[in-house]
Amino acid sequence: MELIGSGFLARHLRPLSDRHPEVTVLAAGVPRHPLPEAAHERERRLVADTVARCVAGGRRLVFFSTVSMYGAPGCRGLEDEPVAPALRYGQHKLDLENLIRDAGVRHLILRLGYVLGSGEPEYRLLSVLIRHLLAGRVTVQRGARRDLLHVDDFVALFDQLLSAGVEDETVNVASGDCVPVADILDHLELRLGTRAERHTAGHSVSHCPSVTKLHRLVPAAAVRAFGPGYFRTAIDRYVAAEPHRAGLSAGPTP
Repeated sequence: MELIGSGFLARHLRPLSDRHPEVTVLAAGVPRHPLPEAAHERERRLVADTVARCVAGGRRLVFFSTVSMYGAPGCRGLEDEPVAPALRYGQHKLDLENLIRDAGVRHLILRLGYVLGSGEPEYRLLSVLIRHLLAGRVTVQRGARRDLLHVDDFVALFDQLLSAGVEDETVNVASGDCVPVADILDHLELRLGTRAERHTAGHSVSHCPSVTKLHRLVPAAAVRAFGPGYFRTAIDRYVAAEPHRAGLSAGPTP
């Protein structure tokens, strides 16, 4: 497997490097919103160049997109329905998806929920929430919901999709346990042993993807422990792996 990138996901995928030799994984894209348009243009050029190489070599390209393009009124989080991204980041990723599809390259587009785990960047959701909770004050956007997926489970699902030969498809890779951010905060406070002053501001869209297609393509995903409350397990695993970031001493997960 050719792995392009050196960030959080790329590091966790590296143990699979000797598998799927016909696959190129593009794990070096724009990581967050907002960023300057120049950053989006750099990713567009990288995607276009990688697509051209994959077409020439007959390789299957895996591209990481985002479920943040979901959230418009009436949106059911389904991969094969039209979407109307509310954020520039979501529109940027949708534009890149269309570039890949139009190029005729063998591809697998994975729309990711919030993948969390050891070594994630400081700007990611859980890291930010923990810092604010430890500082004693956190602001939550009204209506915000997120689907959490632990990176070890992401890697397993990724490997299963490739092993099943899935291509020319767009697939949500998520747990299906999409919960209010307020519930995430409740569990973090429990694990950190702290209470913080909460404030509600504005309104947020809910980035809740459907996992029906994922379960159809990878039946094993339907029987993993991704039921209601999975987000708590994912957080517990994160805190156990990153106790110092969470302001705790290293020790077993309770």
